[in-house]
Amino acid sequence: MSDGSPINELDVAALREEFPILAREAYGRPLVYLDSAASAQKPHAVIDAMSHAMEHSYANVHRGLHLLSNEATAAYEDARKTIAAFINAGSPDEIIFTSGGTDAFNLVAYAMGVADISEGDEIILSLAEHHSNIVPWHLLRDRKGVVLKWIDISDDGELDTKAYRALFTARTKLVAVTHMSNVLGALTPAKQLAAIAHEYGAKILFDGCQAGVHGRVDVREIDCDFYVMTGHKLYGPTGIGVLYGKKSVLAALPPFKGGGEMIDMVTTEAVTYNDPPHRFEAGTPPILEAIGLGAALQWMNAKGIDAIAAHETRLKDHVLEELAKFIFVRVYGQAPGKAPIIAFAVEGAHPHDVSAILDRTGVAVRAGHHCAQPLMKRLGVTATARASFAAYNTHEDVEALIAGLKKTHEMLS
Repeated sequence: MSDGSPINELDVAALREEFPILAREAYGRPLVYLDSAASAQKPHAVIDAMSHAMEHSYANVHRGLHLLSNEATAAYEDARKTIAAFINAGSPDEIIFTSGGTDAFNLVAYAMGVADISEGDEIILSLAEHHSNIVPWHLLRDRKGVVLKWIDISDDGELDTKAYRALFTARTKLVAVTHMSNVLGALTPAKQLAAIAHEYGAKILFDGCQAGVHGRVDVREIDCDFYVMTGHKLYGPTGIGVLYGKKSVLAALPPFKGGGEMIDMVTTEAVTYNDPPHRFEAGTPPILEAIGLGAALQWMNAKGIDAIAAHETRLKDHVLEELAKFIFVRVYGQAPGKAPIIAFAVEGAHPHDVSAILDRTGVAVRAGHHCAQPLMKRLGVTATARASFAAYNTHEDVEALIAGLKKTHEMLS
């Protein structure tokens, strides 16, 4: 996902100073935060941008004619421009602010269900999906009688493109697949999947909630119809997400929610609707959260997307090398080019116990099904532990995880 340009070395020690939470301890030990795939920590750049907006320029956006409203509107719409540039959208008008990734999936499911999907039409999903990109399609199936078709994956999380192509029929309307697994870290061949979908006249949506964090995303190069990201994984705040949609695709969709801002004209007899993106942003938007997300992406750009990715790759290689020395640890998913998202199991130990013991050593990892129960079933487990790395993690964090796993094995064996 690199553009081939020179990669500057990331000054991780200095970068860590920008995250105030990393200075705290956990149970008297230095905090080692390895749960960024669930939610990343926030740098001062984000905290300060949101605080400044609240302290100096807060007002509702768009309709005010006073100074504070104009300043808030400018900051809010500047964030939209920053996001459009971050994923190389053709226009800021292709960027819709949502309350998160889940909200974005539901928006597409509802709007396409109204405008373009009928009983018997087909939607293709993969077994690697997060529940947020599964449940809305189940709801649409229950409401409209659509058919859900599933792409299997390899043990490492890779998609079989021949099997994928074989799923298409004249009734296929949409593909909704992850760009990067939140469990296995495997990257899907997005451009190839999109090209195949378009051959059959289907639209394609990518869940980029993980991929957007760990490398460059170019929605025009991929040629996707929709792309979803969520702010809190991108070092930004909760309560804000992004739906990218091609301008022509968005223009053909009806609103998802009704209220202020999304209207053109309201009378007692009828309503006409605003143009995208505002058509899909009913009510007072997440103003401060959008400003925070814009600041987060500017922060990532300043550090260097490629530099962050290169650092994370070194951490991933380090931890996989160390885990390979443990006969009592099984790692799930080792696809080439995978992200620093490591799902694993410790022999004889439930993942929840592994997480609890690691926590007492100051190491925070996640345990459970990771909102991916179909994937768990495909892997033949009910849960895994998961260590996920970010720009602020270090090789010392890797060593802390390894030491914690040794202690876990000693306690439970």
